[in-house]
Amino acid sequence: MTGPDIRVLVVEDDPVAADAHALYVGRVPGFAVAGVCHSAAAARRELDRTPVDLLLLDLYLPDGHGLGLARALRATGHPADVMVVTSARDLAVVRESVSLGVVQYVLKPFAFTTLRDRLLRYAEYRTAAAGEASGQDEVDRALSALRAPQPAALPKGLSAPTLERVTALLRAAADGLTAAALAEGAGISRITARRYLEHLVDTERAGRSPQYGQVGRPELHYRWLPTR
Repeated sequence: MTGPDIRVLVVEDDPVAADAHALYVGRVPGFAVAGVCHSAAAARRELDRTPVDLLLLDLYLPDGHGLGLARALRATGHPADVMVVTSARDLAVVRESVSLGVVQYVLKPFAFTTLRDRLLRYAEYRTAAAGEASGQDEVDRALSALRAPQPAALPKGLSAPTLERVTALLRAAADGLTAAALAEGAGISRITARRYLEHLVDTERAGRSPQYGQVGRPELHYRWLPTR
């Protein structure tokens, strides 16, 4: 990517998540963190004094809904684009986001690779949408840059329904799970449970560490990574 970095303002009430998102943004070539805010009011103040190209916006803020901030930006003619990063899965909220011109809607929790893909697609869109289109094909190419790719195929032998069940069990386990405990909860073999857990580790959605007992070899303990 050429030209100046795209300046991103992270708006997220959870300090741990905000720091993680800022770290992710800083790892993507062509992007720079313009600031980190933990409320809508702080974001408004920052936008008044700092050039910003893109908001990475959480919807659940302590002083109002994130879409209220997006609506205020549109009402005042602020040119910053908005990428929603949230746990809100209500499709009515998604539709409202689209009506406000939100360029991407990313569900938490997510891996770095997910955010990186969305940011790079946004950068491609900005490049493609610069200047004047020569025709419909060029307009279509610019808009297509924002479309997410089809989900990557799972490794052979893994199924989406089982992965969803495994993910739900791991997320619900505050202290994490071993492969044996997950196998019992999911109704699958221990070997199969290990394969799903290792897939979550490979995609940066879970972490693992050895758990030492009184006797025998240590057993791997898996935890969901909540800031991903």
